Amino acid sequence: MARLATDPAYYDDPYPSYEQIRADGRIVRNGLVGGTVDHAVANAILRSDDFGTGAGAGELPGPLQRLHTLTRDPDTLSPVDPPSMLVVDPPQHTHYRRLVSRAFTARKVGRMADRVEQVATALLDELEREPTFDLVSRYAALLPVAVIADILGVPDAEREQVLGWGNHAATTLDPGLSWSQYKEASAALREMNAWFSMHIERLRRDPGDDLLSQVLQDPEAADLTEVELHAIGLLVLGAGFETTVNLIGNAVALLDAHPDQLAWLRDNPDGWANAVEEVLRYDAPVQLTMRMAHSDTEAAGQPVKRGEAILVYLGGANRDPEVFDDADQFDVRRPNAGDHVGFSAGVHFCMGASLARLEAMVALRALYERYPDLRVVGRPERRGTRVLRGWEHLPVSTLARVPTI
Repeated sequence: MARLATDPAYYDDPYPSYEQIRADGRIVRNGLVGGTVDHAVANAILRSDDFGTGAGAGELPGPLQRLHTLTRDPDTLSPVDPPSMLVVDPPQHTHYRRLVSRAFTARKVGRMADRVEQVATALLDELEREPTFDLVSRYAALLPVAVIADILGVPDAEREQVLGWGNHAATTLDPGLSWSQYKEASAALREMNAWFSMHIERLRRDPGDDLLSQVLQDPEAADLTEVELHAIGLLVLGAGFETTVNLIGNAVALLDAHPDQLAWLRDNPDGWANAVEEVLRYDAPVQLTMRMAHSDTEAAGQPVKRGEAILVYLGGANRDPEVFDDADQFDVRRPNAGDHVGFSAGVHFCMGASLARLEAMVALRALYERYPDLRVVGRPERRGTRVLRGWEHLPVSTLARVPTI
């Protein structure tokens, strides 16, 4: 667990390390935190009322948690700082989630399908003259940010700037930032929070049919502070954007490495939904989360003391051989691919999961319908993050004969 947290050599392929943890037990402790890659244990902890998020710093010793709280700068609020829904527990979490969840009902997500198709088609039209391009920056990132911008009511002229801020906001989901990355993210978040203040006032004066306008007009939101409103917007932007970008990129890389399965999907387009689930299982965009015990309890038959933190390795749980046959094999036809915990579970189950699934399915199907000969070329570059797993750059070619780069 210590190597997974600190050694960049382990970022590229963490899965052998997960198997070492699995071999050591259902819950493994290293003196600071516990960790599990066991699917049943992960599910139980994520769903248990005995565990919570620890305000996003539950892995820290008590004195450092208090210092972290005292030194937090409200002007650089990020998606992993309270009062973000990501790191607060009920009843506070319940109140925020109720306000936001109305934008992510099955009916409303279903209505977004045409918009996602429209965005995907427009992006692919722009790529017609570019036989070789970076899939991440030219497609996988632009599609979800357009949808999230619609949800937040961001004017077209400001979306490119918000995308840049969103990239920085998303990096704060990972605890292993370098000092220079932290400074860059803090500066971007300061600008973004200032923009949010202006944007909220604009929507108060002239509300639209977007999520943020709905929240601002909801009587239940009357007591929300400016900081709480910022937290809602930042989480929707950072978390909603990041998961989908990584999901699309990971899918393209995996399908490129498994051309037989891509060929099957071309012949069986109804299989794209299950293929997305298998990508979420096999190479989850979010690899781990943390839970802290609210009181003395137990997990996997082991005592867990109040205040003890457990790292839940989602990526490891998704390859538990007790749940998934041939767990280390990528199989888009896997019958129980949807049993993964890639979107967490319990009260903190990803609110935007249905939207991320829709975006990925539409994006991938449209991409390969337009470019059936799409291939990964050049030198793909992984993101240097541990919690988030995806590609920084994924060069692809639409030509049947792949050029040398």
